[in-house]
Amino acid sequence: MAAFTVLAWLGEYVHNLYELPQLTLFSPENSFPALVYLILFMMWWLLPYRRITAILLVVWTAMNLFVGAIITVIPFPFLPFYPEQNLEHYLAHLLYGTALLPLMSIMLIQWRQYQ
Repeated sequence: MAAFTVLAWLGEYVHNLYELPQLTLFSPENSFPALVYLILFMMWWLLPYRRITAILLVVWTAMNLFVGAIITVIPFPFLPFYPEQNLEHYLAHLLYGTALLPLMSIMLIQWRQYQ
């Protein structure tokens, strides 16, 4: 579980290293998601409310998958930036999204187990 949580955050971090090289590890775009993952993991690990924390992790991971890895790869007019449309950009988002899938899968399984 810890490895899947770290992998999920690393997917975003590696994406940011490639797409936004000016960011540091402690930039809000990197540190805020790490903090959220850490808090949610600690809640899952320490609290007896496994179903609730599994749901929170699914929601957080799904939001990162759909907004961060999928929506922001497409040049929608409502985005405050115009994403590059090249193979490297698509691969960075594919890596980002793929890194989220193990955590989302295990949390969906746990969510169902605790019903």
